[in-house]
Amino acid sequence: MKSSLSIISEDKISKVTIENGELISFKKDNQEYIHQKGDKGWRNSDDEMFPVIGPTSKNNFRVHTKNGNAVLDQHGLLRELEYRLISSDENSAKFIKKYSKNTLVNNSKFPDKSTEEKLYWPFDFIFEKNFTLENEALNIEFIISSEKGMPFMLGYHPAFMLSDTGKETLQTGKKIITLKDVYKAGSNAFPVLETDKIILKNIDKNDLEITTVGFHNFMLWTEVDNMLCIEPITQYTSYTDQKFSEQNMHLSAGKNSFSVKIKTI
Repeated sequence: MKSSLSIISEDKISKVTIENGELISFKKDNQEYIHQKGDKGWRNSDDEMFPVIGPTSKNNFRVHTKNGNAVLDQHGLLRELEYRLISSDENSAKFIKKYSKNTLVNNSKFPDKSTEEKLYWPFDFIFEKNFTLENEALNIEFIISSEKGMPFMLGYHPAFMLSDTGKETLQTGKKIITLKDVYKAGSNAFPVLETDKIILKNIDKNDLEITTVGFHNFMLWTEVDNMLCIEPITQYTSYTDQKFSEQNMHLSAGKNSFSVKIKTI
């Protein structure tokens, strides 16, 4: 059963709507910035990629860890789990997912897009997603609790509404990226590496500045003019001979925190 809630900034100018832990609306001055579910482009508004990023089919859907092999599909298994609301007030909301090691999880890509019916991961983890709406920005924090040394990658996958003109651009430092650049990258997604800030230059409303802590990279994906996914990621795997093993992943400190700030400018 779907359940939604809204949080409002203290100045009452910004409003965020969250449905089962998914960010489905961010409005400021009555302007919508989030891709709407049901519109062309992508079926969701936001999602997470954990504990791996990218397609695992080249590894026969196996990921090697010190606790044995895992079976994971593209972008891991976190998105197959359901968020539970922990707390909320006028300006904030906290959600959580818990996973017990080696629990079999149904793969929503099976059988149409995958040969693997069940997924599993050989580590316990707790994944928290916390929203805080301030007057100037929306803050989203991710907290991962697990045993020390657990390998992982993390990606956040929000989709932003565009004007449907194809004229939006992005800026990181002095570099300008066009939607044509993103289209050319295709399913690999366009890499924007070693940066914690990117600006979406909108045509029909204020620009968006997206800053992160802990990710250090972005990738960009779209196939249409009306939306764009701007995805903070810990690692970019599409253009490499990435082997899905813990030697090529981050190792947990026991508790790891990452954050994303979305600000109109």
